[in-house]
Amino acid sequence: MRDLGVGFKYLVQGQKWVGRHGRWFGFGLLPGLVTLVLYIGALIGLGYGADDLAAWVTPFADDWTSPWLGLLRGTLTGLVFGFGLFLAVITFTAVTLLVGQPFYESLSEAVDRSEGGEVPESGLPLWRELWISARDSLRVVLRVAFYGVLLFACGFIPVVGQTVVPALGFCVSGFFLAEELTAVALQRRGVELKERLTLLRGRRLAVLGFGVPLTLAFLVPFVAVFLMPGAVAGATLMVRDLRGETSDDSEENDQDGGNLPPHGGDKGVHHLPH
Repeated sequence: MRDLGVGFKYLVQGQKWVGRHGRWFGFGLLPGLVTLVLYIGALIGLGYGADDLAAWVTPFADDWTSPWLGLLRGTLTGLVFGFGLFLAVITFTAVTLLVGQPFYESLSEAVDRSEGGEVPESGLPLWRELWISARDSLRVVLRVAFYGVLLFACGFIPVVGQTVVPALGFCVSGFFLAEELTAVALQRRGVELKERLTLLRGRRLAVLGFGVPLTLAFLVPFVAVFLMPGAVAGATLMVRDLRGETSDDSEENDQDGGNLPPHGGDKGVHHLPH
């Protein structure tokens, strides 16, 4: 159970790290804000069009009398919008990380530099990194959707469906949210998705201690935007722990806002915020 606290500690440390490095926090906000605007626009459009969609898929009910016509299409409209909102919640992090790939990779590198030691580099062109990130994010979303359907079915089991199933749902969401966030640092280290999942399962409680509280916070989109930079920083710190990477004295290596060059130079490292 101690690992639960360890995971939460890295979540807190990540928020503290970006709090000490304001320029990284500012740059880390940009992808989340862009994604939030896009999602709000999509949800507004869905809100206006959901009733038309419900009418389009139920032409057989055109001759129904009140209140049955309104009840059927009103229920379908609510389900369509609810499903859209669910998709927005489970894909927000993946899309934000994809939009902000260069920003978050640079932020993760800055965390590695501030901790001392080697700063891993993927050595891949940006388009290749974006492709790998999009491909792996789709795989993760499909896994989440599978577990979501399974848990939804289990939700009809009396008592268990109202107690155990919601808790399991947050655990599943937290685990895969942590996977998405640690992928930023692990992808730079050349770790493939299958290896990443194996690594995270080896410290499952620490991963849940990091991911579950973040999942609860991310239910509020505006909170997700402001916590995202610190979440990436905390995930990088946790990756260093999971892989057993040693650190030098972070205070001595952190004098320039986390932007000091790594030992042996800074070849190939992106420095966005100057």
